[in-house]
Amino acid sequence: MADFTISLAGHSFRIHSLFESTREYCKRYLTEEEPELQVEVLREHLAFEQQMLDQEAEEEGLRKRKFQEPFLERTAIQRAVAEFLFDRGALMLHGSTVAVDGRAYLFTAKCGTGKSTHTRLWCEAFGNRAVMVNDDKPFLKLAVDGVWACGSPWSGKHGLDTNLTAPLAGICILQRGKENQITPCASKEALPMLLHQSYCPLDREKQPAFEALVNKLAETVPLWKMECTKDIEAALVAYDAMSK
Repeated sequence: MADFTISLAGHSFRIHSLFESTREYCKRYLTEEEPELQVEVLREHLAFEQQMLDQEAEEEGLRKRKFQEPFLERTAIQRAVAEFLFDRGALMLHGSTVAVDGRAYLFTAKCGTGKSTHTRLWCEAFGNRAVMVNDDKPFLKLAVDGVWACGSPWSGKHGLDTNLTAPLAGICILQRGKENQITPCASKEALPMLLHQSYCPLDREKQPAFEALVNKLAETVPLWKMECTKDIEAALVAYDAMSK
């Protein structure tokens, strides 16, 4: 067992975990700050997360998998943090986020489309100017001065994340294509994907607030859609459009 405190998206959380490996997983976010929320993981939480993952696989038409308990614990902590941050105007969105020259760009798509491949092309194209904010589950904090992309430990199988916050310059919905083409996307067109990719609170009574927050995100941040290849040119084409 391990007790530790993490800080992300401007808030701090005291974690009471079952597995020491969870502390290592969160090492880039450890802090001595006074926690705002206590998160204690119990065995029944692990069973619940396995059930939720089975349900998600069924809905997505994917094969059900039996996950290891440390993974399920990290998922339970992720859920507790996402629920807390949602009530404070922040969304967890499934996507890969890279920052260039201090501004963040988020790419989302259906599973298997190549979000991570695309952001790795950005890192290759821009070298030291680029940093991975989060490769899977960044938090987007909607504030009076815009939307901020925040790193988190939940960054997918490659563990690519940085404990930083950067202004979000745009969101792009990716599709595979034979050529690299990017065009602006209306909020109405992007909304179904953003709703699907954002974490929705378990409390069904919060559904209207969830939809309103995603709507606000769509109306605040420039939106794009792109057909892209796996060539480095894809990163250059996307940056040229989105950075303006």
